[in-house]
Amino acid sequence: MFTRLSLGGMAFAAAIAFSLPQAQAAGAPTASELGPEATLTEPSGGFVGRLELSPERGPIGTPVAVHGEGLPANEELDLVWRTTKVRWKVEGAEYHGREYTPAGYRIATVKTDANGAFTASFKAPDDFGFYHDITVQQAGRTLTQAAFYINMMVAISPQSGPVGTPITVDVKGIGTKQLQNSWLLLYDNAYTGWMPSVRGNGSAHFTIPATGRPGNHVVEVLHGGFTFAYRNMQQSPQPNRPRFALNFQITEGKPVLPPPPEKQVQASVQRLPEAGELKVEPAFSHVGEPITVSGTGFEAGKNYTLNWSRVTGNRVSGSGWEETERVIAEATADTDGKLVYTFATPDDLGGSHTLRVAGPDGDVAGSVWIAPSALPLDVSKGPAGTPFTIHLKGVGWTETANIYAIDYDNGYIGYACGFNSQGDVVINMYATGDPGMHYITLYPAVYKGKEKWPNNFRLPQLTYKVDHPGEDLPRFEFAFEVTKAETN
Repeated sequence: MFTRLSLGGMAFAAAIAFSLPQAQAAGAPTASELGPEATLTEPSGGFVGRLELSPERGPIGTPVAVHGEGLPANEELDLVWRTTKVRWKVEGAEYHGREYTPAGYRIATVKTDANGAFTASFKAPDDFGFYHDITVQQAGRTLTQAAFYINMMVAISPQSGPVGTPITVDVKGIGTKQLQNSWLLLYDNAYTGWMPSVRGNGSAHFTIPATGRPGNHVVEVLHGGFTFAYRNMQQSPQPNRPRFALNFQITEGKPVLPPPPEKQVQASVQRLPEAGELKVEPAFSHVGEPITVSGTGFEAGKNYTLNWSRVTGNRVSGSGWEETERVIAEATADTDGKLVYTFATPDDLGGSHTLRVAGPDGDVAGSVWIAPSALPLDVSKGPAGTPFTIHLKGVGWTETANIYAIDYDNGYIGYACGFNSQGDVVINMYATGDPGMHYITLYPAVYKGKEKWPNNFRLPQLTYKVDHPGEDLPRFEFAFEVTKAETN
């Protein structure tokens, strides 16, 4: 379905996906569920026969009829869906971008008739978008192929609500190639963030707060490989890429507020480092929270120090950084040779910290993970121009963890770094806008790296929850009420 919009006398189509495509997508298999992974082959001596698809394009879940002819008669052939496997390349503290590996999955094994023809069918899988080759293979050779085009789909839910309402954005069919793999969201013409879909295999799912006055607000999804949105895609080298413009109606009513900061801390952390010999409880914590570290096999009655590793320095002064250790706690082994240390999580950089005890047979080590946390706003109400402060603890130091990108009313206003200040981040802000509630959201971001294209550095990552490269990091949400200025 299309909504016609007008821009400077030129009409363009903004594609909007509603309930039917979403229902199709809900029942679609993933690419790997089509069948077992297939060995990819190439044509040898030219193509044999012909392959036809009906339809040749459609959203995820589209039923596709396949007809082949002119192929070897009375033979078993493999019908293969070709796609791409994508993964983040993060090596230690460095971000190296995305790695793309061709892959294929066998849709079916078909048998041709005496005339070398066959028919088959499948549902377009829940996969990356745009063109996918469908090949007919036999004994290590590709005989023929056709292409199916997966349409992108974008939907929001709900379509209306009071200010602060979480708007869920669902995107299907993000691509992997240049001009197809870097999609961005704008809210009322303000840049909100980017939505990578590496772990989502072409799907992105996230929420943003409804911001602004009561009335209609426009949510756009556009492509942009050079940091920001490509506004005239219809005149680009790939002019048929879709543009999406969806409407959200802010209604009168009580504002929806984010939970207090203490309710926004992570309940779990994915991709924790492997546990060592020292037992650490909990495996991750926030600055100031208690940690218990224990170990066995030590000399009874002997005092042992527990060493805490930390990284100090920065990336911009030229002096670099180094990893050092300091004593964090001391304990005496009991009669069974067990050590127990209890201490508060240090005010330090987020991420992994090695714990080490010099034991009788060498070093005994473990690790603890500091997860970022946020303090309440020092001021949360006042007229436009009121200064207020956002304060974070436990911000990391790697290229994928050392900054948070900031949106004010869904508009990107900059980023804050936590490396040089050992994870302690203080952001000085000023309240702006009309009287009413305004929303500040801090998203994880990638500071820098070796990836040349697309350029997605230092931008709010909307799909942070499942798809942030490297560390598993939270976002933080705040609300500030702008009041009417007092008059004399």
